[in-house]
Amino acid sequence: MSTRPTVHTTWQRTLLTLIAATAALAALALPAAAAPAHDHEGSGHTITVNGSRAFPESVAADRHYVYTTSIADGTVYRGRPGARTLEPFMPGGQDGRTQATGIKTTGNRLLVAGAFTGRFFVYTNAGKLVSSYAVPDTGESTLVNDETVTPDGDVYITDSFRAVVYRIPAAEVNAPVTGAHRTLEVAYSLPDYVAGQSNGNGIVTTPDGKSLIIGYWYSGELYRLTLATGEIRKIAAPALASADGIARQGNILYVARSVNNEVDAVRLSGDNTRAVVVSARTCPGADTATGVAVLRDRLLVTNSQMDTFLYGDPLTSPVFTLESLPLH
Repeated sequence: MSTRPTVHTTWQRTLLTLIAATAALAALALPAAAAPAHDHEGSGHTITVNGSRAFPESVAADRHYVYTTSIADGTVYRGRPGARTLEPFMPGGQDGRTQATGIKTTGNRLLVAGAFTGRFFVYTNAGKLVSSYAVPDTGESTLVNDETVTPDGDVYITDSFRAVVYRIPAAEVNAPVTGAHRTLEVAYSLPDYVAGQSNGNGIVTTPDGKSLIIGYWYSGELYRLTLATGEIRKIAAPALASADGIARQGNILYVARSVNNEVDAVRLSGDNTRAVVVSARTCPGADTATGVAVLRDRLLVTNSQMDTFLYGDPLTSPVFTLESLPLH
């Protein structure tokens, strides 16, 4: 049974609540003396996504291509680094991929999360289906949201409505192209999930690759999950309400805060137990920034227009876009 209508209603209530609370939360996030600098970007440029229903939720980049995903119909778009337009690469609906959120590249593989459908897909970088996955059939609502890859090649995946992290072993990621269908394996359980809210969202590895860092959208908290032991601890850091996609370069996390329409740079301590916000960046035209990626010296950010997709607000623009900003 589809849970999508219930999910949309939940997100509507949550987004509206967060919009009203954003200013207060931002003011409380850090003491005045430690408040991060706000940088209103004026030196970036816009990348057009060539689709009338693109609603680009996530973005990924490697040395060959920039990719973005449509949460509305599952289309995957791509273009060469530096291109000003991303074109359809894998059409929506292909292989049962009717929605798409988190996207990552690893080696010659492309990883795509299936959002409210509870699906996940592993492709070659040529667009051939290696395997598809579905969440365990528990009857719970699901939002398969984002993924990361550890140094040994295993893939870990968040589910914003189920308090778990899924794992796909590296051997399956790199398996021959068969189009096999499997069930996602639950690797860890997560704490502090709030029923009916969007919880675990963005996910990255720590610099040493031994732990995962998971951002919670509703609470804005960051958690560190140690892979060897399964221990999960909250990172001592300001709450970043509406924390969505996360990218990491070295010990800096770039956190897309969707409702806030900004990207915060967050510096991790050497032991990954603490973090401080060093900058909070906005850009002209920002429109529900749900995804972020680092490409060389650029920061790529999605203008998802998620408020339109989730609860029918008028489109801000009929043209869907990403922003390309200087990394610093």
